[in-house]
Amino acid sequence: MEIIVGKTAGFCYGVERAVMGAEKEMDRAKEPVYCLGEIAHNKKVIEKLEEQGIKFIETIEEANGKVLIRAHGIPKEIYKVAEEMNLTIKDYTCPNVLKVQKIAAEFSGKDYFIFLLGVKNHPENIATLSHCGNYYYNFEKEEELEKAMQVFKNSDKKKLLLLSQTTYSVEKFQEIEKRIVEKLQLETDIEFVSKNTICKTTELRQKETEELSKKVDTMIIIGGKNSSNTKKLYEVAKKNCEDTILIESVEELCLEDFEKDFYKDKIGIMAGASTPKKSIDEVITFLKEGRK
Repeated sequence: MEIIVGKTAGFCYGVERAVMGAEKEMDRAKEPVYCLGEIAHNKKVIEKLEEQGIKFIETIEEANGKVLIRAHGIPKEIYKVAEEMNLTIKDYTCPNVLKVQKIAAEFSGKDYFIFLLGVKNHPENIATLSHCGNYYYNFEKEEELEKAMQVFKNSDKKKLLLLSQTTYSVEKFQEIEKRIVEKLQLETDIEFVSKNTICKTTELRQKETEELSKKVDTMIIIGGKNSSNTKKLYEVAKKNCEDTILIESVEELCLEDFEKDFYKDKIGIMAGASTPKKSIDEVITFLKEGRK
C-alpha cells in the first residue's frame, strides 16, 4: 500500500495562529479565559483547549474575563458590547478574513450592493456581513444566482461587488463570476467589480486535492463535519475518486474495510485547514497497522 499525504494538509496560517495564541493565553492566564464560538471547526482541537481550561461561549454576555476572538471573526457590533462590559479582548481573527471585511466596508461606503459567496450562517460570513451595510445577499450555490440578481435589481443600486468566503470553492467562484458578467452584458448602467477573496492556501489546497484524487484509488479527507473548507475538499476529491470518504478522526475508520479492499494500493490523504497534524498521523498509523 502507498499512502500519499497532501503537502498542504492540516492547519492553515490563520487557524494555527489562533490555536497557538489560545494555548499561550492559557499558559499565562490569571483570570478566566473565554472563546466566543469555536476557535476552529474541529472537535479534537476544541476538546484539547477545553481540557486546558478555555471556556467556549455562544454570546459575549456569558463572558466574565478575557475573551478570545476566533479565526472566523465576529460581527463588528460585538466589539462595542465587549467594550461596554470592560472585557479584555484578544483578537485572533485571520488576517485574510479581516481583509474581506475591510473590502466589504470600503465598497459598502461607496454605495455598492454586495454579493457574498459562501455558506449561509457560517461564522465568517456573519462577521463579514456586519460590514456590508444594508444592501447585500449571501448565497452559496449557483442555482441561487437568479434570486440574488432579482434582489439586486429591486434595490435600485447601480453598482455591484462580488466577494467570497475565504474558504469558498475557486471553481464555483469563477463560474458565478462568469454568469454575472453574462447577465450584465446588456445592463450598460451597472458597474460590476469582482474581488476573489479566497485565501491562497485554500486555493492551493483545493488544487492539490484535485490533482491527488486523480492519482489514487481511495481518498480520505480529514476534518470537522461543520468545516466549510473540508467539505469543499471532499467535493473536489469525489469528482475524481469515487472511493472518497470524509472523517473527523481515526475513530471513524473501520478495520473491516480492509477485508472489503476499500483501502486499495494507493491512498491519498488530505486534511482541512482546522485539522491538527496529530489527527493526520493517527490515520496514517491506522492504515499501516491495519494492513498488516
